Amino acid sequence: MMEFIAVNMAPIMFASLVIFLLLGYPVAFALAANGLLFFFIGVELAPLSEGTISLGWNLLGTMPDRFWGVLSNETLLAIPFFTFMGIVLERSGMAEDLLDTIGQLFGPIRGGLAYAVIIVGALLAATTGVVAASVIAMGLISLPIMLRYGYDRRIASGVIAASGTLAQIIPPSLVLIVLADQLGRSVGDMYKGALIPGLILTGIYMGYVLVMSILKPKSMPALPLEARTLGSGVMSLIVALAVAAGVGVATHYWLAGAYGAENADILGAVAGIAVIYIAAILDRAAGGKLMSRLAQQVIIVLIPPLALIFLVLGTIFLGIATPTEGGAMGAVGALLLAGIKGRLNLAVVTQALASTTRLSAFVMFILLGARMFSLTFYGVNGHIWVEHLLTSLPGGEYGFLIAVSVLVFFLAFFLDFFELAFIIVPLLAPAAEALGIDLIWFGIILGVNMQTSFMHPPFGFALFYLRSVAPRQSYIDPVTKARMAPVTTGQIYWGAVPFVCIQIVMVALVILFPQMVMHYKGAPVDTSNVTITLPQMPGLGGGLGGGLGGGLGGGLGAPGAQPAPGAGGLGAPPGLAPGQAPAPGGLGAPPGLAPAPGGLGTPPGLAPVAPGSAPAPGGLGVPPGLAPATPAPAPGEAPAPGALEVPAAPAPATPSPGAVPGAPPGLAPGGLPPGLAPPAQN
Repeated sequence: MMEFIAVNMAPIMFASLVIFLLLGYPVAFALAANGLLFFFIGVELAPLSEGTISLGWNLLGTMPDRFWGVLSNETLLAIPFFTFMGIVLERSGMAEDLLDTIGQLFGPIRGGLAYAVIIVGALLAATTGVVAASVIAMGLISLPIMLRYGYDRRIASGVIAASGTLAQIIPPSLVLIVLADQLGRSVGDMYKGALIPGLILTGIYMGYVLVMSILKPKSMPALPLEARTLGSGVMSLIVALAVAAGVGVATHYWLAGAYGAENADILGAVAGIAVIYIAAILDRAAGGKLMSRLAQQVIIVLIPPLALIFLVLGTIFLGIATPTEGGAMGAVGALLLAGIKGRLNLAVVTQALASTTRLSAFVMFILLGARMFSLTFYGVNGHIWVEHLLTSLPGGEYGFLIAVSVLVFFLAFFLDFFELAFIIVPLLAPAAEALGIDLIWFGIILGVNMQTSFMHPPFGFALFYLRSVAPRQSYIDPVTKARMAPVTTGQIYWGAVPFVCIQIVMVALVILFPQMVMHYKGAPVDTSNVTITLPQMPGLGGGLGGGLGGGLGGGLGAPGAQPAPGAGGLGAPPGLAPGQAPAPGGLGAPPGLAPAPGGLGTPPGLAPVAPGSAPAPGGLGVPPGLAPATPAPAPGEAPAPGALEVPAAPAPATPSPGAVPGAPPGLAPGGLPPGLAPPAQN
């Protein structure tokens, strides 16, 4: 029995975690408790595990470093920055201004308020990244107006809940930051990859509203004339936008030569928007008729959040700032916008700081628990078990992606996206990488799927947020004085079902068309046209001067060249030029050998030299000690032609021919140390 538990520790540990979560234990404590419990069990059962458990008490000493690694992760700093930015903007009334303005703009058409809610949801997603703030703000502002003018309760509830969840996939999403961190990828790349899927999903939401407005026109009527407080004036807005486009194009052509085409595009857009924004403010202040009231309101209300979006996302996409720096700039920008509107006070800042602290502490506690769990899970080879389980699925990478999507879809009924990201993603990433799946693409698929967790009846958090602000009892409308029926929980749940189906379709689209994500890599590089230019290295002009400096001091010197500076290298072998002295600090020439004039000698091992013959033209002579072994001559007999004459005993008084002048006694012939001299022949 103990052997069975030891060998199957990984699946038992995972099942225990699921049981803890189903029993309602907090995720952070369930992770840490399972990690510690199975760590103790694993250490005791390691001798029975047949090598599948590699846990020891010394591993507990690594936990402080693992915890410090979490707390010092600069990527996760973006979470409190973006959270603070979103809450400040929500408290400053930006959502109310956007909903009122865009509702007036789209009000004259059927479904106009629903379009306005979706567009504002996308704008809030791009400025706040916080689902709770978006859903609560739009539920408080839009839901009473939609009910007042006859919108179907299911459609109104579903549109508000779904639009608020766009903050999950449209940058700067918090879940994308966590996914990038867990997958080991750049947050900027994750943001770039998620941008197009997020915009496509927004378009599909609006397409659903369009279809429903045609099929059920009474379920989403247009605003009545008395509700259009800003009147008409769309043509004035179109003219203002045309003027902005003209100014932008003119600025582009004017600055393209000096700043480049890409920078000129940005400067042109900034110039065009600034012109119409200043014109709208001056026109309103002067009470003029240059623009309609609708055009003034749209320009004045929309441009500040759009500028904040560019400040945050534009700088990240252009590579000017990291996501953490972009979040910091966004937080400062949110404070400035709230201050300009006169809605910044101590209460707003205190509420924003308190909410940011709670969310950040929640994330950090889950991460610390996940570190303890992962230490034990990896120690029992759980990652290998999960990888083998998932890579053996039929269908290759598509079979894996479908299976993972189904798994995450059902786990989202019970787990929040933070919990999914910290528990499931680290287990899935190695298998995805083993199958050759791009991890940014994989992360976007998971992000779209996790977005559904906010709309899953009955556990979707977006549904809970909307339920908290939707009227539970009948009430008297303050404008029409009519009695309004309450919004039931069933209506909220049924309203979310069509958008859950849209989410499933979007997951399928991202799987089938990875090109909508892969654009983050930029244009492919044609490797056939890559040219590598090596810089000219000094000292190679005349030969090997200074070239072998790493192992031979200054290296072998070229004829007449000095060794590498500061190195007492080997001098040029003598005989490179008739009568030429060795380079300063170099060794003397081996006696009796001189290569061809001006040439570098070839070591005998590379070019054999017949006894008695001169080296090949351009070759080095044979240094002492490396010459071919020849029999020692008989007493009184001359040495063989080309051979080295080795004395029977060193003559202490007279240096050998070719020795370095002034060398200390004891050097072998040719100036080499005794250990390199050829042995005496008997």
